[in-house]
Amino acid sequence: MGFARTCSVALVGVEGVVVEVQADLEPGVAAFTLVGLPDKSLTESRDRVRAAVVNSGAQWPQKKLTVGLSPASVPKSGSGFDLAVAASVLGAAERIDPRVLADIVMIGELGLDGRVRPVRGILPAVLAAAEAGYEQVVVPECAAPEASLVPGVSVLGVRSLRQLIAVLADEPVPEEEQDLQGRPDPLMAGLRMPGTGAATGMHGMGAAQHDHGHDLADVVGQESARTAVEVAAAGRHHLFLEGPPGAGKTMLAERLPAILPRLCRAESLEVTAVHSVAGLLPPGKPLIDVAPYCAPHHSATMQALVGGGPGIARPGAVSLAHRGVLFLDETPEFSSHALDALRQPLEAGHVVIARSAGVVRFPARFLMVLAANPCPCGRFSRTDELCECPSSAIRRYQARLSGPLLDRVDLRVEVERVTRSQLAGDGPRGDSTRAVADRVRAARDRAAARLAGT
Repeated sequence: MGFARTCSVALVGVEGVVVEVQADLEPGVAAFTLVGLPDKSLTESRDRVRAAVVNSGAQWPQKKLTVGLSPASVPKSGSGFDLAVAASVLGAAERIDPRVLADIVMIGELGLDGRVRPVRGILPAVLAAAEAGYEQVVVPECAAPEASLVPGVSVLGVRSLRQLIAVLADEPVPEEEQDLQGRPDPLMAGLRMPGTGAATGMHGMGAAQHDHGHDLADVVGQESARTAVEVAAAGRHHLFLEGPPGAGKTMLAERLPAILPRLCRAESLEVTAVHSVAGLLPPGKPLIDVAPYCAPHHSATMQALVGGGPGIARPGAVSLAHRGVLFLDETPEFSSHALDALRQPLEAGHVVIARSAGVVRFPARFLMVLAANPCPCGRFSRTDELCECPSSAIRRYQARLSGPLLDRVDLRVEVERVTRSQLAGDGPRGDSTRAVADRVRAARDRAAARLAGT
């Protein structure tokens, strides 16, 4: 008879629950039973763990093996429990001292050859472990910088199960060679899976705060719209830009994140946790310290905007834009149901998604920028008489944005078409992104001092 236990973390949204992984060996016919509300990917860990243990040079116990995930009432999903399951099995088989495992949290997926692969949500998982009082965490080597963002936690990054066994058994640690010959690291493939939002308008997340490729000085004219963008950034006001095509609405929205102040430490951890769960952390930059920018296409569904999907809900565009900018270009072309679903996150600063698999809560405190043409042809304005749309068509087009949604927009600006003389003129351009960002930061500092204690 052998028994061992270690810990891992189950994620529900961006919040984590520490799970105790227990392994029990009894005499009898060799079998492997996994209990504790595992999902399909976690149930398959039985085969992954067995192959990884054998290919790492350890002996698989030929007894009746039961692995329990406690608390059993919490649904568990994903492959991040593989490392903890393997360690507990080896502890029950006395390949590792069970006393060493008791106070360690382990997070990672195992390949059949014993390599440790990263999983999504490392940062929120380590945050949950730290809040529960654990001080030692084992994660994949490539995810160690992300886990090290949590203060007060000792992080051990391992490349293979063989290395983990050597460390815990106080044996010489073997070297694991990694010869990619210029190819992408296959260990990171699961974090950048196509179709999960890795390239859905997430521009400039890892860029410097003042992106010279998107300078506000590039916008010709539009003094009122430029002022509105600056006011929106300073006061966190939602903005609606209405004007004909080519007037500069998208250019203004793309330059708004660069004038927002850098995120503080607490805000950076919030944003990084959401993007870690979504698998959108920029390579080589574990901490996001600049305002994110998300610009979904107008064909996006309600689930894509607010979050959802089959099984455990995933964060949507409103959460990926947390502490940053959500830009909805061609807003009237979005589904009315999708747009009206934004009303509750705009008020509450978070979104709660209820599914049969559970209820998750994602942060969603973002700055919303809407852009729209004034009519179907886009030429309707007070100065342009080329519009041929009937008044009924104009009213129907503008009515696609509901009153309750527009009531939550503080600034509404008409962006007129830039004239040829303005485009060809050699006059002075507007202020640069750096100058406007300095004014925005000063305005926020004054507001914070004025409202201190309230």
